[in-house]
Amino acid sequence: MSLDSDSAVPSSSRDWYFPSPPFIHAAKSPKYHRRFSTNPRPSPPLPTDSQPPFGPATPFRAVSSSSSAPPRTFSHDRPRRRVDFPRRREKPPRNDVNQPVSGVPDGLSKKRSEASAAVSGEKVISFSGLGFKLRWKMAFSVAILMTVLSSVVYQNFCLHSQVNELQDYISKLELRLQAYNSLESMELIASSGLEDDDLPNRSLKRLALMVSLMFLSIPLVVFKYIDYVSRSRSPENISEEESLNKQLAYRVDLFLSVHPYSKPLALLVATLLLICLGGLALFGVKDDSLAECLWLSWTYVADSGNHTDSEKIGERLVSVSISFGGMLIFAMMLGLVSDAISEKFDSLRKGRSEVVEQNHTLILGWSDKLGSLLNQIAIANESLGGGIVVVMAERDKEEMELDIGKMEFDFKGTSVICRSGSPLILADLKKVSVSKARAIIVLAEDGNADQSDARALRTVLSLTGVKEGLRGHIVVELSDLDNEVLVKLVGGDLVETVVAHDVIGRLMIQCARQPGLAQIWEDILGFENCEFYIKRWPQLDGMHFEDVLISFPDAIPCGVKVASLGGRIILNPDDSYVLQEGDEVLVIAEDDDTYAPAALPMVKEASFIQISRTARKPQKILLCGWRRDIDDMLVVLDAFLAPGSELWMFNDVAENERKKKLTDGGLEISRLVNITLVDREGNAVIRRHLESLPLQSFDSILILADESVEDSAIQADSRSLATLLLIRDIQAKRLPMVTHVDRGSFSQSSWIGEMQQASDKSVIISEILDPRTKNLLSMSKISDYVLSNELVSMALAMVAEDRQINDVLEELFAEEGNELQIRQGDLYLHEGEELSFYEVLLRARQRREVMIGYRLADAERAVINPPAKSERRRWSVKDVFVVIAEKE
Repeated sequence: MSLDSDSAVPSSSRDWYFPSPPFIHAAKSPKYHRRFSTNPRPSPPLPTDSQPPFGPATPFRAVSSSSSAPPRTFSHDRPRRRVDFPRRREKPPRNDVNQPVSGVPDGLSKKRSEASAAVSGEKVISFSGLGFKLRWKMAFSVAILMTVLSSVVYQNFCLHSQVNELQDYISKLELRLQAYNSLESMELIASSGLEDDDLPNRSLKRLALMVSLMFLSIPLVVFKYIDYVSRSRSPENISEEESLNKQLAYRVDLFLSVHPYSKPLALLVATLLLICLGGLALFGVKDDSLAECLWLSWTYVADSGNHTDSEKIGERLVSVSISFGGMLIFAMMLGLVSDAISEKFDSLRKGRSEVVEQNHTLILGWSDKLGSLLNQIAIANESLGGGIVVVMAERDKEEMELDIGKMEFDFKGTSVICRSGSPLILADLKKVSVSKARAIIVLAEDGNADQSDARALRTVLSLTGVKEGLRGHIVVELSDLDNEVLVKLVGGDLVETVVAHDVIGRLMIQCARQPGLAQIWEDILGFENCEFYIKRWPQLDGMHFEDVLISFPDAIPCGVKVASLGGRIILNPDDSYVLQEGDEVLVIAEDDDTYAPAALPMVKEASFIQISRTARKPQKILLCGWRRDIDDMLVVLDAFLAPGSELWMFNDVAENERKKKLTDGGLEISRLVNITLVDREGNAVIRRHLESLPLQSFDSILILADESVEDSAIQADSRSLATLLLIRDIQAKRLPMVTHVDRGSFSQSSWIGEMQQASDKSVIISEILDPRTKNLLSMSKISDYVLSNELVSMALAMVAEDRQINDVLEELFAEEGNELQIRQGDLYLHEGEELSFYEVLLRARQRREVMIGYRLADAERAVINPPAKSERRRWSVKDVFVVIAEKE
């Protein structure tokens, strides 16, 4: 047969890697002919007749039956068209190009394969996923083997069960035959239970068992399929899209993390599946009904020891499997319950639970003033039997509770609840019931003033953004007076501000001018003694303010909240002012429920004492230290002091830099009228620097908490205490000794006794931040006039209780208007004159003053709102009286 004349018939089943010689496949498929080129090609020497040239599988050339015929090389008569088959669905070819041909050396086979590939222009294709397919086939084979093995085991169990059933049936037939033979009653026949209808439906049981096995094998098949799809993707697709198993794992993780009840729901579904599949399996191996098998499955899940009464092998295998699954289910359930309980306790411990309270006081932030603030709020709530205070700060709840527990004061029935959170987050604000609080106090942070005020401003913005609205008002503590306008602009009518540095600075100036005023302010601002209250009394309508002054036996009226002026509070009004409907009376009393108006007492007409007051004298004041608001203090001092006064500034800030800071703060030194600035540079804790100053000639010395150490209350107090001791010691050395001074239990020869004598010559006002340091200084009696952050805490607590009091405090601290003053007794009475407090009060009214208390000459503390105001007593001109009067 001529090879050239044959037509090549295409076939989809042939090997497309490389064509086989026609003489090899002629016997099997004669119609598959191949054409080869007639180009001559060098051939190796022909073998002998007894040896075939290349073997039966040689694909390179054909040898004729005649040994003498010249060999020739064949090739395709036309270019072969390459057929591209999908790599995923095509089965591997039977003859691999990489596999050596039988009977041909490996090297020669490889070379000829490469040559043939080069001739046909085709590329050799290899499967990179061959190993994966082999593994998949192996896994699939294992699955089939397991299924077959399970089927064989099941058939074995079925045959064993059928044998037992047949034996039982034969025994019952024998029993029935015996019953007929012995002519027994029909009850015995009926009791034997040999009716054909009572025999269980074995096909249904087999179906139930197969269904349970099929459901158990479904997860394995699904996981294997997902793994196959994920691995069979090309590298290009994998780079663009995540694998299917990763996507499935992500969806499961998303479901478990987003839905709060996903874990219990998954556990419930797993339990129901285990009970149902176990019941079906038991129904397939037991003679009981399906309902009874489901109940048995539940008992096996609930208690792993219930399967001990199983007798047959099939029942034991199924029951053990159900019991093992039940142990896993209950282990997971125990883990979920344990995690839920631990998470709840951890939430309570860390302060993440919600506060369900109403009319409580909410404190946002944490600072050194918190202890004093809580003490004042507790004292204010004592008359109500206690209250609720919620503190939220960005601290751990346990640490906050530990610090509050260390505070050395009685809470008097007030409960303090701590929560961890940020006041800038609305969710955290909602957690502490911010919309139901009667007052919200925003504390300034310790540290940089501008950063603290900026955070307070953001907190006010968060509070104004509460959707439910706020029931109470907001009291914001600020560090810099310049930021007050911005906070009020943002907060509007809801906000009351207390500038800590401004309050302390103004109090220090007032106390420097009037020694003893610090103790009076502590009594008025704190809730321990007497404080301001505003209340309406309809029975006082139409009464003159002069009569209102003596209408309260247990309080002292000092102002009126005028309804016709939009609720404006007027301190120290005229005697001729008549109370109108809606007006409220501002008084100083011990508590809001301890006073009430009474009938007018019989008071003797107080004669006016005409005494010309001496003009104010210039003063010489020393400022030790530097504060960022010292420019505001200079403005207040210039308004209070008499013309010709000197203000010495002693600190470690360079003189040229001082002027720049004062100018940047908005102070024009040329506009100071009453004071003259004297600059001295030095360190206030170095003795030789202090000795260069004329310390014995100053009327008042103000020791400020220096700006460089004000971030730490302990360091600032240590510096102030060292400066105070050095100044007192230098004064004691320069001033003459006074032998008759006897203050306290210290002897006059001791160093502290010398300092006490020096304190009589000049007034030292020390700014102390920590209340504990203040108590130490008060006990030593070397500085009777100590101001601290405790006063700021008192002001915050008072404004939180009644926001109207903030207007009163602002006027008393301002440069104009009314202020607290200490007057000498010779302005109101003569030496040894016997008068009641009401009579002295009426004499003060002749000077347009409201007298609120007094301090006797031999007493250490003043008495505010004295009791028994109608009783007469003998006074001395050395006694001093505390009044509210207009600034001079």
